[in-house]
Amino acid sequence: MPLYADWPHRLAAAITAARATPFAWSLHDCPTFAFDTRRALTGEDAAALWRGRYRSYRGGLRLMRRLGWGSLAAMGDALLGAPLATPQLAQRGDIVLGPDGRGFGVCIGSAAVGMAPEGLIALPLTTCTRAWRV
Repeated sequence: MPLYADWPHRLAAAITAARATPFAWSLHDCPTFAFDTRRALTGEDAAALWRGRYRSYRGGLRLMRRLGWGSLAAMGDALLGAPLATPQLAQRGDIVLGPDGRGFGVCIGSAAVGMAPEGLIALPLTTCTRAWRV
């Protein structure tokens, strides 16, 4: 999917908005944040499949299974295609999977940001386990 011409500004705006938005399961959690950021960059809304359909971590796992995804990695592969050969090849705006395959985030250079119960967090890209081009 092609990126909007002004994608760098859209990426910055999405991250700024995420900092000001509290964590909420299914509305502003790790997959919703990552895929909403992707929507800001491309216009495609993959998060519509799950947004508002669960209220807890366990509910999210049940919904993933109902949608045919046994893991976040399988979800990423189904929605984004083949992952990059190594997460360290991710570029700004690409979607990444955090340590131990837990939590989606967005590459911002040598780091990735993702949504956690405590708010937007950053971690080194070297700790990510999978990445997909936007």
